[in-house]
Amino acid sequence: MKRDTSAPPTATYRLQLQPGLPFREAERAVPHLADLGVSHLHLSPVLEAVPGSTHGYDVVGHDAVRAELGGEEGLRALARTAHAHGLGLILDIVPNHMALPAPEGLNGPLWHVLRDGPASPYARWFDVDWAEHGGRLLLPVLGGPLGDELERFAVDGDVLRYHDHAFPLRPGTERLPLPELLDAQWYRPAWWRLARTEVNYRRFFTISDLIAVRVEDPEVFAATHATVLALLDEGVVDGLRVDHPDGLADPAGYLRRLAAATGGRWTVVEKILSGDERLPADWPVAGTTGYDSLRHLDGLFTDPDGAGELAAAYRAFAGPPPDRGGDWQATVRRAAYRVIGHELAAEVERLVRTAGRLCASSHRLRDHAPWALRTALCETLVRLPVYRPYAVPGRPVAPVDAALLDEAAQGARTAFAVPEEARAVEVVRDAALGRLGEDPDRRDFCARFAQTASALRAKSVEDTAFYRYAPLLSATEVGGAPDRPAVTPEEFHAHCARVQRDWPTTGTVLSTHDTKRSADARARIAALSEYPGRWAALMDLLWARGAAPDPHVAWVAWQNAFGLGDADAGRLVPAVLKSVREAALLTTWTEPDAAYEAAVEAFVAAGPGGPGAAAALAPLERETAPTVRANTLGAALLHLTMPGVPDVYMGTEGVYRALVDPDNRRVPRFPPGPADGLGGEKRHLTRTALRLRREHPEWFGARATYEPLGAAGPAAEHCVAFGRSGQVVAVATRLPRRLAAAGGWRGTVLELPDGGAWRESLTGGVWRGRVEVAGLLEAMPVALLVREADGT
Repeated sequence: MKRDTSAPPTATYRLQLQPGLPFREAERAVPHLADLGVSHLHLSPVLEAVPGSTHGYDVVGHDAVRAELGGEEGLRALARTAHAHGLGLILDIVPNHMALPAPEGLNGPLWHVLRDGPASPYARWFDVDWAEHGGRLLLPVLGGPLGDELERFAVDGDVLRYHDHAFPLRPGTERLPLPELLDAQWYRPAWWRLARTEVNYRRFFTISDLIAVRVEDPEVFAATHATVLALLDEGVVDGLRVDHPDGLADPAGYLRRLAAATGGRWTVVEKILSGDERLPADWPVAGTTGYDSLRHLDGLFTDPDGAGELAAAYRAFAGPPPDRGGDWQATVRRAAYRVIGHELAAEVERLVRTAGRLCASSHRLRDHAPWALRTALCETLVRLPVYRPYAVPGRPVAPVDAALLDEAAQGARTAFAVPEEARAVEVVRDAALGRLGEDPDRRDFCARFAQTASALRAKSVEDTAFYRYAPLLSATEVGGAPDRPAVTPEEFHAHCARVQRDWPTTGTVLSTHDTKRSADARARIAALSEYPGRWAALMDLLWARGAAPDPHVAWVAWQNAFGLGDADAGRLVPAVLKSVREAALLTTWTEPDAAYEAAVEAFVAAGPGGPGAAAALAPLERETAPTVRANTLGAALLHLTMPGVPDVYMGTEGVYRALVDPDNRRVPRFPPGPADGLGGEKRHLTRTALRLRREHPEWFGARATYEPLGAAGPAAEHCVAFGRSGQVVAVATRLPRRLAAAGGWRGTVLELPDGGAWRESLTGGVWRGRVEVAGLLEAMPVALLVREADGT
């Protein structure tokens, strides 16, 4: 089977490589995946990472393929096997950061910086503010204040050891008394709690053991991408997924450099689009990794009225204040204030210092006090409705970025009582747009404002508000809009038409290594939007039994249990504990309430994850089964046939229900065992659709067409259908309970294009012209029709 290495994938299959799934195990999966119908394997990061990492994003070396996975020879062997089966490889890369590991010597470039300081040739690699802490890199790694930890340090030759940590010593300092020795280094070991206020390097979000890389520097780009580019050049790898481009100083500039270096290979970026935000048109990429399509797919199978009823039921049941889960927008704003004043305090203070220097250079702006700049900065940041602007000093400001900052600034002014003080908002706005001051401060503020905005959005929305606002957990997914969880067929079709027009080979996804729940778990939870009264009554009954520490955690735990469909305390307890820590209302990761967490664990283990859970949920499971089936198969079919390149997460060709990591990192069985029922149906659907895409890429690719098809009749809103290039028609059922309650399809019809003959690929049969939807969807709630070649 010959590969076209210049063509974009028809479909990718994500393998989350880890010590339990190295290259040799991935090789064994290749025959199954080739038979399934994908065109490329999508590999998680393969460069050297922290030992034992289950994800690979904690890179420690860019010059070698990870030995734990089998090294470069293992990767090449996987590529040879994949190529022999007609498959290519897509590689996930991490340009934004590296790990700050223990022992520190695992990261060679960082080790040199710790030893030699700013004079190290690697100092330009890392985003460090050397002006702070007396020109030393603060390392927040100690278990307590330095004075309490001194006796735990030991000098071992030219290395300073502290538990698992090992730091290099400057030559000639190893014989100094310990306090003097510590003062003589280019680094300052510090209590881990100082990370949020004192850290002087840019982190990945708020993770202190991930240090940002200055990939905007051409030399750093060349050094950190050499291995990947060589693999591309040799044909070992065919395309790229770029992790977290919003963390970069200049995403567009980076992507232009990457496109030039790769010769324009197929590349998608993990860009999270919020609301109506659009991917910048000048980015030289195929598109995003697909969370925008995920939101539209999930929303299509969510009942808008039922979701509203669930929200009302949640407020009545849990009684949350508006800004602590009772109202979405208020919850997001409160979470943002917490994150910006807590986890991101160090980043804010650096921006305040830079803004102060910008003001000092101008007589007109000199009198702005640090408190006013800090207030203006925080109030502007929390009002950004997207991850970040993309302004770069010296380049024209995009109208969308100017409008974004103008709107945020208008709201920020309301925090000031004195108009003259409110002018600090204009300072922040203009500096964020690159319009104020001289380099390097102008460039530094503009880039860091955007990078901080991105971290704030991720931490306050995805990692805090999503865990506080719990009416319908399927809607609290990356890129989602929990206050508007439902998507109409018209909105879905408009999204698909836009994708086909603007980004026809973008990525699309339903499950990833980062989704908080897999697609099939979300399909089960979304079914509750058709049964809001039944869910509310069940929660009242379960709450009356006692044991739950509070109503919010009861709602969250039982809804997760329903999504998982398996009373497994070993999987549920970690997920629920993570949710209450991320919510940061009664316990947190850094200030845990041990008694509360123990109560949560005991409740989940005995209740949602206990022996009586299956019986408690069984009546509702039986009642919702038709909706769960329609949601599961409908989302899978539309994902595999809509515009874009579908990415199938490992194991999801069959029914795959998983919760947040690490639950979704479990290694699937290759080849999978036999499946019947819904699992068998989904596997058959997935294989049929993927093979169709691979055999006829012209029907789905850049030159394909997308044609919404509207049903006619009393139940038309429950039928979602579209055509691809006049050759394929996909049909799905949405909201089947409402459909049944209204009397079924009742003569609703779907006009197939052009009056020719169409073979239904999933259940058999030939259909022509104006077909009764009830007949077409009698055996399954979905249909995949392919035009007969001879028209008969």
